[in-house]
Amino acid sequence: MPSSLGIAVIGAGMAGKAHAAAYRVAPTLFDPLLPPLRFVSVADVNESVGAHTAKRFGYERSDSSWQAIVEADDIDVVSVVVANHLHREIVEALLAAGKHVLCDKPMAGTLEDARAMAAAAASASSVARLGFTFHRAPGIVAIRNLILDGTLGPVLHYSGRYWADYASDPQGAMSWRYKGGPGSGALADIGSHVTYIAEYFAGEIRSVSGGRLSTEITERPLPLGPVIGHEHTPVSDVYESVENDDYAAFSVAFERGVGSIEASRVAGGHPNTMIVEVFCENGSAVFDQRNPSEIGLYLPSADNTNNGFRRVQLGSGHPYIAGGLAMDSTGVGFGQNDSFNYQARAFLDEVAGLDEASSLPRNASFDDGVHNMEILAAATESALGGGRTVDVHRVGASGLAG
Repeated sequence: MPSSLGIAVIGAGMAGKAHAAAYRVAPTLFDPLLPPLRFVSVADVNESVGAHTAKRFGYERSDSSWQAIVEADDIDVVSVVVANHLHREIVEALLAAGKHVLCDKPMAGTLEDARAMAAAAASASSVARLGFTFHRAPGIVAIRNLILDGTLGPVLHYSGRYWADYASDPQGAMSWRYKGGPGSGALADIGSHVTYIAEYFAGEIRSVSGGRLSTEITERPLPLGPVIGHEHTPVSDVYESVENDDYAAFSVAFERGVGSIEASRVAGGHPNTMIVEVFCENGSAVFDQRNPSEIGLYLPSADNTNNGFRRVQLGSGHPYIAGGLAMDSTGVGFGQNDSFNYQARAFLDEVAGLDEASSLPRNASFDDGVHNMEILAAATESALGGGRTVDVHRVGASGLAG
C-alpha cells in the first residue's frame, strides 16, 4: 500500500465538483483502510472556476491546464471530467506518466478514440477505470442481486429511460454538448447510463434495432461567456447549428430477453429522471432516480386480488448503506451524490492495493467502456439505416472481435 495518495480532478464543472467532493468523502465510508489522502489540485481552463472548486472542496491548489497535472510529481490519482472529445489525449498522457485514471463516461468522443484509450490502459502500469456512477446506486445493485440470487430470476424484458430537460430551452447556449455528430448527444450523454444498466441486469446486448435519433432544436445561440455544466449563461444573437441528437431510442435483444432504451434531453419537467424496470420470470422491479431510497418490487402470490408492486425502503440490509452512510437507518435519504462517493472509494480501494474480496466491487474497465460505445454506435447505425437490425460484438482494443 502506498504511504499516501495525491488526488487531482481535471474539470471543475458540474460533474467535476461531484468527483472532487467524492474523494473528500471516500475515506470516511466503511472501515478506514485507505492510506492518507492528499487533495492536491483541481484543473480547469477557466481559472476562476477551477480556483473556486479547489477552495470549496479543500484542495491545495488549482491549475489552468491538464498538462500541469500530468507533470506534477505530487499527484497519483486523477479524475478526468471534461468534454468527451478531450478524453483520449488527456487520459493517454496521464497513463504514460504513471497516473491512476478514473475517466467520466461516455469514454470518448468516438469509438476509435475509445479503443485507443483501452489499448493505452492495457499497457499501462497504473489503474484505469470508467465512471458509470449509477451501478453504485443501492437500489440498482439490490435489484441486480435479486436477479442473480433467483428471487426475480432471468430477465424477460428490460425498460430503461432517461429523461432530462437541460436542453429544452431553445435559448440555451451552444456548447460542446451540441457538437460531434449523430449519436453523440442525448444517446451518449445519458443513454450510455441506461445502456450500461441494461447489461448489468440482463447480460450482454446481442443486437439493436429500431434506432431513432431526432434533433428538435436545430440551432442555438453562442454564449457570451463560459458555459459551466447545465447552467444558463448570457447569449449573443449569433446562432450555430446543433450537430447531434436531442432524443434517442432503440430496442435491444439479449441472449435471452429483450428491452427498450430511450433518452431525451428536451423532456421538460424532468431535470434528472432515470427509470429502469425489469420484468423477470419470478416477478418485476423498478428503480426511479427521483426516489432513490426505495425500489418497487413485485413478487406474485397465489392471491391475485392483492397482487401488485410494493414499495421497499432501502436500508442497512441493502448494498452500500451499512457503514457507507453516517446514519445508515432505513428511510434515511440518499441519492446520486452518494453514488459518486462509493465510486471514488471503489477506485481508491483498487489503487491502494486492497483485495476486492475485502473492499468494494471494481469500477468499469476501459474495455467495458469500449463495449458500451460499440452499443451506442450500433444504435446510431440502426437509426441512420432506417431502424434496421445491427448486431453487436464485443471487440477488443485492437478493433478485432474477441
